[in-house]
Amino acid sequence: MQRRVKFGERLRILREESDLTIEQLAEKLGIVKQTISKYENNQREPKYETLVKIAEMFNVSLDYLFGRTDKR
Repeated sequence: MQRRVKFGERLRILREESDLTIEQLAEKLGIVKQTISKYENNQREPKYETLVKIAEMFNVSLDYLFGRTDKR
């Protein structure tokens, strides 16, 4: 059985692939950097509106963000 990737791990990978710092991503999303850090460490989950912004920003599906598929 394949290990399911958590949202925070996916977000960190996408952010790093885009050469964005936590601060830069937070600014683009209009939230504070501590919130991004909590997302990446799976200590907090974003609101639906923020999830949609993240998916659109990185051109991926919500299923990809949640680790339900590896297809972006």
